[in-house]
Amino acid sequence: MKESNKELLSYVDTFSLLVLGVLFLLFPLVFTSQTTDPFGVPKQMLLAGVVLLSLLLLGTRALVSGKLQFRSTPFNLPVVLFMLAILGSAIFSVNRIDSLVNFFPVLYAVLLYFITVNVLRRENAVLFALATLVIGGCLASVISVLSYLQIYVLPYAYTHNQLFTPLGSLLDQAMYLALIVPLAAYGAFPLVSSYLGDRKNLFKAQWMPHEEKQAVNGRSLAFGAAFLILLAGLGLTLYLLVTKQPPTILPFFIGFQTAFAEVSQNATRYIQSFLFGAGYGEYLTVFTRFKQETYNANPNLWSFTFFRSSTFFFELLATTGILGMASFLFLGYRIVKEKAFFIPIILALLAAFLLPFSFTLVLLFFILLALFVATRGLQDQKRYHDLEYYFLTMHQSTASYSRILPGLFLVLMVAIISVLGYFTARYFMSDVRFQSALVAAQNNQGLQTYNLQREAISLFPYRDSYLRIFSQTNLALANSLAQAQPKGSSPSADVQQNILNLIQQSVDSGRGAVQLSPLTALNWNNLGTVYRSLIGFGQDADKFAISMSNQAILLDPQNPQQYISLGGIYYQLGDWTNAQNQFQLAIKAKQDYANGWYNLGHALENKGELQNAMAAYQNVKTLVANDPESTKKITAEIDALQKKIGSAKQTTDQANSSNSQNPALQGEPINVNQPKTQLPERKPQVDIPEPSVSPAVKASPTPTE
Repeated sequence: MKESNKELLSYVDTFSLLVLGVLFLLFPLVFTSQTTDPFGVPKQMLLAGVVLLSLLLLGTRALVSGKLQFRSTPFNLPVVLFMLAILGSAIFSVNRIDSLVNFFPVLYAVLLYFITVNVLRRENAVLFALATLVIGGCLASVISVLSYLQIYVLPYAYTHNQLFTPLGSLLDQAMYLALIVPLAAYGAFPLVSSYLGDRKNLFKAQWMPHEEKQAVNGRSLAFGAAFLILLAGLGLTLYLLVTKQPPTILPFFIGFQTAFAEVSQNATRYIQSFLFGAGYGEYLTVFTRFKQETYNANPNLWSFTFFRSSTFFFELLATTGILGMASFLFLGYRIVKEKAFFIPIILALLAAFLLPFSFTLVLLFFILLALFVATRGLQDQKRYHDLEYYFLTMHQSTASYSRILPGLFLVLMVAIISVLGYFTARYFMSDVRFQSALVAAQNNQGLQTYNLQREAISLFPYRDSYLRIFSQTNLALANSLAQAQPKGSSPSADVQQNILNLIQQSVDSGRGAVQLSPLTALNWNNLGTVYRSLIGFGQDADKFAISMSNQAILLDPQNPQQYISLGGIYYQLGDWTNAQNQFQLAIKAKQDYANGWYNLGHALENKGELQNAMAAYQNVKTLVANDPESTKKITAEIDALQKKIGSAKQTTDQANSSNSQNPALQGEPINVNQPKTQLPERKPQVDIPEPSVSPAVKASPTPTE
């Protein structure tokens, strides 16, 4: 190789290492209020940018060197199988589009693993990567400690909170720091690191001091300081988790039960669910469909909807099936089989079986795995060796590397970068635009909200949550126009057309969300609320609303709030009997649900069953005994009903004798269920689009005890 090429190759390698260092340093620190998720999305943006740039540098390196060079390791196959299992789960998911969107961050994490393994070939490169990862953790620790001391070093008002962390969650920060602390320990105690390397075949630690008896030098002092900073940050984070902000985690048994229900009791797609689960990132659908009625007995969690399982392992089983679980276990087996006690990766592996993982922790897992592999590659060059691919050309009996194969590889890299970069850029631009729309909505800027949401959806029309919100924005604007008309007057033709166009867009957006993610009960709820708001305005809106609510119940059968919503539609229509039936189903799902009893009481009162209504109200009064405002409200209604009955004492005694409820923690105020938006009644009613989407699934068997 020519000297000029060697020098250029050195520049490429150095720049590649620097790019990785920037990622490791900034990943725990990056956040912005300009995205819908201030912590997750910016970190994904940083990861995507680094990976795409690194792929271009790998292609450039191949072209400069004249050959393709890849490191072969025992972990390449398990990592690829794990990625393919996740991709397969997304492809076979009923919520295919949503699951594929969730797959791409994992794809970037896997690509980062392979990039890191191939960039960290030298001892000083491994040390540099380790140092940047540790420094990033230290800076996160310092920010958290200063915030707790009310010393706010960041200029943003939303960061001026004692519990603020740039990782977005105290639990994520605790796990992140716990996995980084051992890395600082390896650098802080060179003798220990060297000892472990010789005895366990992990670290020969050539980047440590050459004289192993030299206990302290500048480098070990720096790592020692970092070790103490990380310990301080970890200790404070654990303290805050215990005393100030305990994490809300799905109970272990529920995570276990829902995961095994998904792979064994999904009668509508048994083989797909067994092999591939519900689709990566789709645990919400598993939770709503398969949680048991006993979950509602938990007074603190019953109203929560969980997007992550109780542990990462259970979530993998539920969302990627047997294949995803098996591939992860295979990866874990490879780690253990190395018999090299690299504490961070062992802790990460154990944490996967005990705690839920956000994307931040999934990426950290792959980074630690890459560091482990790079370190092992310095030790065992027989098992961790380079594979080289090249063409040779002969010129006057002299062989030289042909640029054909590296050139094709560079073209392939550019093509991959172009495709991934195009969709990734649109995703991030869409997210920023949608966040701007949410800010505009908070400032009551309706037209700007509408335009920004429309632009966001046009940039990336594959997120059902955007479509759900956009449908409600259109509905609110249509209602605003309709309500603005003077009473007794007819709107102009232009106003009428604008109202109809907004209603059409509201329905279309709601249907679009359902089509993107047909197993997500929230999407059916949303479409049902759109039609409910049109009752009295649009033809057959009541039938459509009832149909959509029934579909939501199929997908979330143990949620008492679903029955309250459907009962509320019947109540709005004056169908007291069907309303009563739905409210009773809500109470059956959760016996101490005060709002269920309250709505039941109103349905019975309107039906004329006054004494039964009184019994329901007395149950409400007992259940809300710890809520002064609700107690005052129900007491007034009981007094009014007693006057209506005319025999207060007899009725009260009867109601008290039937009351077996105890005071309960209330998750919501007691109210008769009503639509949040309701267009004014119109005669004759206008034609509205029907929900031309097929039901998502038939009713799945609900797990029983």
